[in-house]
Amino acid sequence: MTTPIEGFSKLSKEDKINYIAQHYTQYPKETVAVLKQYWNDDEKLQNLHDEFIENTITNFYLPLGIAPNFLINNKLYAIPMAIEESSVVAAASKAAKFWQTRGGFKTTVVGTEKVGQVHFMFHGDVEKLTTFFKLLKPKLIQSVAAIVKNMEKRGGGIKHIELRDKSSDLDDYFQLHCTFETLDAMGANFINSCLEGFAQCLKEEAQLYAPFTDKEKDLEIVMSILSNYIPNCVVKAEVSCPVSDLKAHHGITAEDFARKMVRAVNIAKVEPYRAVTHNKGIMNGIDAVVLATGNDFRAIEAGAHAYASKDGRYTSLTHASIENDTFKFWIEIPLALGTVGGLTTLHPLVKLALEILQNPTAKELMQIVAVAGLAQNFGAVRSLVTTGIQQGHMKMHLLNILNQLGATEEEKLSLIEYFKKHTASHSAVVVAFEELRNKK
Repeated sequence: MTTPIEGFSKLSKEDKINYIAQHYTQYPKETVAVLKQYWNDDEKLQNLHDEFIENTITNFYLPLGIAPNFLINNKLYAIPMAIEESSVVAAASKAAKFWQTRGGFKTTVVGTEKVGQVHFMFHGDVEKLTTFFKLLKPKLIQSVAAIVKNMEKRGGGIKHIELRDKSSDLDDYFQLHCTFETLDAMGANFINSCLEGFAQCLKEEAQLYAPFTDKEKDLEIVMSILSNYIPNCVVKAEVSCPVSDLKAHHGITAEDFARKMVRAVNIAKVEPYRAVTHNKGIMNGIDAVVLATGNDFRAIEAGAHAYASKDGRYTSLTHASIENDTFKFWIEIPLALGTVGGLTTLHPLVKLALEILQNPTAKELMQIVAVAGLAQNFGAVRSLVTTGIQQGHMKMHLLNILNQLGATEEEKLSLIEYFKKHTASHSAVVVAFEELRNKK
């Protein structure tokens, strides 16, 4: 059994690697070689990556692909996507091409309001606390004047501070519910700094408020933190066209295809088991762009799934309808994104990805990301209601299987050609590969 190590963070990178290789892997020499294989030869660039997080031992690569031909509000984009899953980039690209000749994607930013909260416990008279808060509010804003100064110059800052009584949910629990405008910054550090300033001011002023009893003065700050649930930081993306403009698919008429699409989305609206996978497909497209642009895909995921449950039931993030012989497909989703700060100017590929996107503002990036999710979902649902998901997915996954089998370049070309006309399941690929090898 491996014993715990003291001071691992103080070891050099070489020593960290050697320790992990010797204590946690079967072949230490091979482990060291693999880890060093992914180091960047440019020492300055490698040091930059090493400092993004703690205890780094190497770089973990993901493919960075491009989905071209996205017409968004009459402007053409090539969208960078960082993801490891086969068929995501292909499906998004195919959907983009499909809608490019049908008016493209239309987007609207509904709101950009971010949220943060100071959570505290108050044991006493709620009416006195309410009166105290009215007097406190301007002092709260003044307490963080230095923090918000630059943000206000750019047009952002604190929007609202509200006292919320949550004691019916948890005894003595209250919160300062605060909203912010952070412009092109995602704003996490700004919001958290403001909240901690609010908390300190709240604690100090409560001690000085004469009407409070000693017990009331001793209110307890539990925590101060932004929320990744942002129901008022929402973007809408949509596509539409006459039903007759939809292509027939595998013997299905355009009219039947439209009806099948609407039914599939409606099933995801009422069936949570389907909705989770349906929304996962949306996030395939969204996460890939969020990651490529140096944003926090975990925060985006959490906020999106919370939004899908906002009416008390987990449901589809996309919607579809047929109205007056027009097929409509749209998404509304919360996206807290930034194009300044964080990794946007530090990570060379993030910087390049934003350049490829024509250096968007945060609002523009919200629209691009929402479109990527909508396109991905359209591609996935289209496959599901026509050929089935596996045909396209397995053909895209074909190279992964062949690489696992150790196929040569010649064998890959031969089998790729073969599976253009045959169903590509894992077992079918293995059989075809073995037959090809045996012929040799």
